[in-house]
Amino acid sequence: MNKIDRFLKLMNDKGASDLHLSVGSPPVLRVYGDLERLRYKAISQTDYENLMGPIVPKGIWAAFVKAGEYDFAYHLEGVGRFRVNIFKQEKGMGATFRIIPDHILSLEELGLPAQIEKYAMMDQGLILTTGPTGSGKSTTLAAIINHINENKKFHIITIEDPIEFVHQSKKSLITQRELGQHTTSFADALRAAIREDPDCILVGEMRDLETISTALHAAETGILVFATLHTNSAAKSIDRIIGVFPADEQEEIRIVLSHVLRGIVSQQLLKRTEGGRIAAIELLFSSSAVANAVREGKTAMINSVIQTGKKQGMYSMDQCLMEFVMSKIVFPEEAYEKSIDKETFKAFLKEHNIELKLRAFEG
Repeated sequence: MNKIDRFLKLMNDKGASDLHLSVGSPPVLRVYGDLERLRYKAISQTDYENLMGPIVPKGIWAAFVKAGEYDFAYHLEGVGRFRVNIFKQEKGMGATFRIIPDHILSLEELGLPAQIEKYAMMDQGLILTTGPTGSGKSTTLAAIINHINENKKFHIITIEDPIEFVHQSKKSLITQRELGQHTTSFADALRAAIREDPDCILVGEMRDLETISTALHAAETGILVFATLHTNSAAKSIDRIIGVFPADEQEEIRIVLSHVLRGIVSQQLLKRTEGGRIAAIELLFSSSAVANAVREGKTAMINSVIQTGKKQGMYSMDQCLMEFVMSKIVFPEEAYEKSIDKETFKAFLKEHNIELKLRAFEG
């Protein structure tokens, strides 16, 4: 047993999502969104090296010391896999562990809307999963990929940094590749994947113009492409993709995106009134109205398209948050903080005589 394992077991026992180690501070857990400092001494540089040294893969420590940060995965039998980021900071070194359960939860077990299954049954095009860091994007994507794996005879290629959920091939053949270990970049791996007879490609993150451009090209060729972005709504996701490109290319990219975009899942995690957390979900499915808005650069219309697209299975982030408030699943203040159109959300609360206790700095 490595010394770090007892902290990881404690993390799992407490239901924490993250463990933070930082020289100069005791270990800290994130439990249901809140930080919880452990009753332990402040970690010294020697403590850090004793904890982390045995689990850092061979050859990575030297690269970390030179670069200042590095990502890798660590597996603890009986507990799960962990996505690990090691980094330098003012007082020495630090590390963050994010737990990835061994068991891949199904869409039903995650309590996600039944409409999400439609994404898994598509054969081509681009599907985005978006949200801030720690909002559960990877967990949702793993459930979608697992659903495909159980129901379709696909060749699925995942490109990740690092590999998080490990899939076993079922009806599908799954090939998983990791940055640093198996490839040098998302863009390089994506270009290679197009030549590897894929039916479906998962891109862990679309970080730059080259990766986004290659993902759009892959979707154009008839491949089903899943990718993630750090945006909190469908409209902002579309703007983010188009905005990466030079101004003189954006009109062409709008046309391409209008043809290949099949859907967007946007999600945020909120604290439940009774403890724990719940995902608020926004769903967009491709339609002629969506394609027209994308092609004509009228992304401001996307929200209204979603709100009127209930028959297609769509609903907006604010609609989801309003339902949570009415069902008393989350507090009004929590929902308001995550809402997209805050003035409309305030009006909704006022209409239903729901008091909103804003923090002083929010007015």
